[in-house]
Amino acid sequence: MRPTLARLPAILCLVSSLLGLWSSAARADLVWTRETGWRVEGGALAGLAGAEGRKALDVMNKARAAEEAGSHRSAISSYQSVAKKYPNAIYAPEALYRSARLRIAGKNFTKAFEDFQQVLSRYPNTRRFNEIIGEQYRIASALLDGARGRMVWGLLPGFKQRDKALEFFETILANAPYSDYAPLSLMNIARGHQKLGNVENAVDALDRMINNYGQSLLAPDAYLKLAQTHASLVDGPYYDQGATKESITYFTDFMLLFPSDSNVAAAEKGLDGMKTMLAESKVRMADFYFYKRSNFKAARVFYNEAITAYPESTIANRAKARLVEVEAKAAGQPAPASKAGAEPPKKKRFFFF
Repeated sequence: MRPTLARLPAILCLVSSLLGLWSSAARADLVWTRETGWRVEGGALAGLAGAEGRKALDVMNKARAAEEAGSHRSAISSYQSVAKKYPNAIYAPEALYRSARLRIAGKNFTKAFEDFQQVLSRYPNTRRFNEIIGEQYRIASALLDGARGRMVWGLLPGFKQRDKALEFFETILANAPYSDYAPLSLMNIARGHQKLGNVENAVDALDRMINNYGQSLLAPDAYLKLAQTHASLVDGPYYDQGATKESITYFTDFMLLFPSDSNVAAAEKGLDGMKTMLAESKVRMADFYFYKRSNFKAARVFYNEAITAYPESTIANRAKARLVEVEAKAAGQPAPASKAGAEPPKKKRFFFF
């Protein structure tokens, strides 16, 4: 039978009480002392651990005793046993947390990160949420900077795991997209991909940083690095200038959005280089159509584009001088003498055999 409207307030009250009781239990803290071992303090269910809880408590005490004695492997094994056999016990999140801390001490960074991740995945309301995100960030940063894991067979140094660091930063981003660690993670993802030579992935990370965290204190660095990264993709005036144009866009945006930033001078220098590259590319194209194909219409277009790309430059002056030559050639008149800013014609070489 459906509850009548008259009974609804009582039912809602009961549900509210149960939720409050569960919330109180969730707020219970675990405390450990040498004298008493682990015990639950606070929360409405502090004294109601149940049979499963008592079994978990015994293993937790065994684990902590091994930890205090310096037997970290034994302690980790016992903590893992609590997490696997008694996942619903109040001790399970603490067992995974302590296991992760011991793994860090043993330089088993990957397993430590995974233990922390289990806490967040299984127990998202844990009071240690922010602390664990911070620990995960420190692990990922250490791996990105070249930290090595535990020694192999006790003799060989562990391997560097920069790829794993990038994976961890992405996990942190998914765990806490609105935390201060999110933009930091994206900047580190970009840095890591650049270290590994994955420039396109670095650009993607910086682009996500700008689009999702434009108000972050790291936004100026993201704009500048994005401009510089695009600039690194430029191969020269004879190649496609898509990266050059992107770089110009981000250098310009950086200077407009952050005019008082200390890196404005570096941005101005980078912008000058990219605009020069773009204008030079247009001149080379125009020269090809003018000198190699006698296509005056196409030559005019590209010389004018060079002038538009960087009006106040020596390349623009050269393009203007070439335009005068184009008009003279198109009219069937001899080319005028070269002016300042224009390159003198190359002398012909004669070879005698």
